[in-house]
Amino acid sequence: MAKAFVTGWPVEHSLSPLIHNYWIKAHQLTGNYSKRPCAPQEFEHFAENFSLEGFVGGNVTIPHKEAACKLAKVVDETARQLGAANTLWLHDNLVHATNTDGYGFLSNLDEFAPGWDGEDKLVKGALVVGAGGAARAIIHALVSRGFEKIWIANRTITRANELIADLRTRGMTTGICETVGLNELPEGVKSAAIIVNTTSVGMAGGAEESQSPVSLDGFSKGSIVNDIVYTPLQTPILLEAEHRGLLPVDGLGMLLHQAVPGFEKWFGVRPQVTAELRNLILDTLASRANS
Repeated sequence: MAKAFVTGWPVEHSLSPLIHNYWIKAHQLTGNYSKRPCAPQEFEHFAENFSLEGFVGGNVTIPHKEAACKLAKVVDETARQLGAANTLWLHDNLVHATNTDGYGFLSNLDEFAPGWDGEDKLVKGALVVGAGGAARAIIHALVSRGFEKIWIANRTITRANELIADLRTRGMTTGICETVGLNELPEGVKSAAIIVNTTSVGMAGGAEESQSPVSLDGFSKGSIVNDIVYTPLQTPILLEAEHRGLLPVDGLGMLLHQAVPGFEKWFGVRPQVTAELRNLILDTLASRANS
């Protein structure tokens, strides 16, 4: 029986077991996916020896993604350029690592906003709000789709500049990236074909849950606004986008799609993200919110 895990600290609220065990049942497989809490001081030993617990691989979440990338014996190009891994698996008795966050981001947009990366959109560019680990994966994904201009808006421009510099040292082409102040967006940024929020502003339960991370005033109607946050499903920036005639795309699809490559590596079947699975997760989120 193939066993896979999600590990982090904490990991209690992870939705990954619900997703993967749904697919295991749907494909009538003999397998299991479970939560494996792991404190930072324990992670190195676990990452190098998870096979001793019967695992064939698993997902890695906060705060272990960077450590997972460093500890894996074989790291693919995506994880290497990002300096972080969220998926581990065994092959030829070696721990391999990749990062599927960008894949999930792209697949979500491909599903809910077909043509979002059309030739005219590439010229207009993209605005990424935030300069943390999530922004790193989104920028990498946008570069892979050929966007000619990417603006990075962050409260601290220094941090955004450091992010670009770090990506360059890892071999990623970032000459198209430019940092801008979050509260004083240059007029040219308003032409962006897609705006992506990678911050926690607007997340349920946070100090800024009722706020939008950036004003959408002046952005072109028809531009896409994506929030990688999915609690709540309709965040303040997505509500503003809908009000202004922009196209909102929520972040739940990114969570679902990023799980696909790992499942295939562990269980040998490539699963599909379906409406039934999406509704299962939505029901779970609603139940948590009401509890």
